[in-house]
Amino acid sequence: MSTPAHDPLDDPLARERAHLAASRAALRAMREDVEALDIRDVAANWVNAQVLTRQIDERIKALADLSDTPLFFGRLDYLHAPGAEQAEGAEGERFYIGRRHVHDADGDPMVIDWRAPVSQPFYRASKKDPMDVGLRRRFGYTGGDLTAYEDEHLSDPAEAAATSKLLQREIERPRVGPMRDIVATIQPEQDEIVRSGLSGTVCVQGGPGTGKTAVGLHRVAYLLYAHRERLARTGTLVIGPNRSFLNYIEQVLPALGELTVRQATVDDLVAHVEVRGTDEAAAALVKGDARMAEVLRRALYAHVTPPTEPVVVVRGSRRWRIPAYELEEIVGELLARDIRYGAAREALPQRIAHAVLVRMEQAGEAPDDRVQDAVARNSAVKAAVKEIWPAVDPAKLVLRLLSDAEFLAEHAAGILDEDERKTILWARPARSVKSAKWSAADAVLIDEAADLIQRTHSLGHVVLDEAQDLSPMQYRAVGRRCTTGSATVLGDLAQGTTPWATRSWTEALAHLGKPEGAVEELTAGFRVPTDVIAYASRLLPHIAPGLTPVASVRENPGFFEVRTATGAADVVDACARLLRNEGSTGLIAADARIPALAEALTAAGISYLAPGEETTRETRLTLVPASLAKGLEYDYVVLDEPQAVVDGEPDERTGLRRLYVALTRAVSGLIVTHAAPLPPQLAE
Repeated sequence: MSTPAHDPLDDPLARERAHLAASRAALRAMREDVEALDIRDVAANWVNAQVLTRQIDERIKALADLSDTPLFFGRLDYLHAPGAEQAEGAEGERFYIGRRHVHDADGDPMVIDWRAPVSQPFYRASKKDPMDVGLRRRFGYTGGDLTAYEDEHLSDPAEAAATSKLLQREIERPRVGPMRDIVATIQPEQDEIVRSGLSGTVCVQGGPGTGKTAVGLHRVAYLLYAHRERLARTGTLVIGPNRSFLNYIEQVLPALGELTVRQATVDDLVAHVEVRGTDEAAAALVKGDARMAEVLRRALYAHVTPPTEPVVVVRGSRRWRIPAYELEEIVGELLARDIRYGAAREALPQRIAHAVLVRMEQAGEAPDDRVQDAVARNSAVKAAVKEIWPAVDPAKLVLRLLSDAEFLAEHAAGILDEDERKTILWARPARSVKSAKWSAADAVLIDEAADLIQRTHSLGHVVLDEAQDLSPMQYRAVGRRCTTGSATVLGDLAQGTTPWATRSWTEALAHLGKPEGAVEELTAGFRVPTDVIAYASRLLPHIAPGLTPVASVRENPGFFEVRTATGAADVVDACARLLRNEGSTGLIAADARIPALAEALTAAGISYLAPGEETTRETRLTLVPASLAKGLEYDYVVLDEPQAVVDGEPDERTGLRRLYVALTRAVSGLIVTHAAPLPPQLAE
């Protein structure tokens, strides 16, 4: 670690601070230039003015200088001038790497966006491949103040192989507030995923603390940088498991200057009806099975009725007759084209009208497109279409399937057995779509039916986090949102805690409609301390025997303790002990134990938050039901009664997976408290 020299002229830290001050001044000037823009002379109309105003507002927000966020975090000094075989740098040229591009009044760069090609060696250069970098400098900050730096001379084997102290310190920095970006600490294997191309789908298998969520979010930021115009047209979407998780991650992309990415849960995507009911696990398992897609397709197309009567169109004094056999041929052709039900229904009157126009031409008339459109709107044609290819409401279709045993049996024949059909049939059929107590799985079925009728709009890129918990039908629902785009799929098979949790990523990608997707595995743990991950990994042979255990790269082994508790007071004492440290603390417990622990905390005068609420320096404890712990992280964790976490799930394997999740939420320390015996799988 370098220290300041006595002579300010020879003080590298003072010079870097001066560059930081100058860069911040330049960023302020860039922002002021945008704020001063006058669009009155360039906006042709009110609509253009509104669009330009919105774009300017977004640009102003993107140029915000966050006082506690470093403007740059690294520096690269290149060795040589650019050449055919050399990196993008000139002799003596240096680049400061930061979250966004900053230039001076002459347009010369003062900070380079971390996503630019010239920044890539900051993450990838190594002793074996220095990428023409002579010096890599990392900066340390306290708040927004630059307080330290660390140099790597990549041509010096001793320095190149050394572990970065600043990097370790940044990884281990206490966490208060929402999730933060990892742009300063991205590792080479993570960077490869972040910078992978837009055209390909990538699935990232990563254990706790490997940074898979951050990698997915940074990949979005990179793709928006590299393909901004295309993704501005097609859109991007981040899908998380629940609203608490989305609240936790929502500041990462804005901190990187990206303000336009939508965030949602799968339930948000399929919200065609109000969800007021729940399914038993067995029913949800069948409803979530990919076979239901074929049941729905059969039920929908059963509404198409072969014509038995001709269509007679009267125009003026002439009558034009299309016989039933010709109508049947038209219907058969539309069915053979395998287009959406609704699209085929819209095409049918035009096809009938075209048959009428052929007869008109044969009779010596010269009809044009306007005549064809008029014939397609003729009452006889409309009546025939209604009879042959009726409109179908997707919710009503699912309502009938779940209410009518004969209808379900007819269209599930050879797909679902009798027991499976009985499992999903409602005991009390609902009278209408509005009165039905729809479950989350029912909403996904309705979404599938809606897509069979009318194609779902496709986005340019979708990030799907905690993907291991999705059912095949939920994968299909997400896949519909990126049929013409690509996806980043993030998850950990060992953390699957639903009865329908995916068994393999190959299977999941097939349901998503991206069977060609590449599967990458992250095994280096940057978040969870060595002692904690080693303890949690005792569960892996019982929950996911084929997975590689996470290997913590943290030099600090972390604080870890298992202690016997006689009651809630001992759990509260453990929380109070950890709250003496800097950073956030999470108290994780089985859902059923949350009310009693909440009461004990209140009695002890300890304030706490619910998952998703932002921690502050005054309130740093979050009370977390085990069912909502996935994806969250805290500096310190108290885990209450591991066996109760296991017992809170419908089966032991799911319970052990839930416990694995809860054990791996800590960044610096973990206290496990228990009165009941620990699960035997945690034994040495």
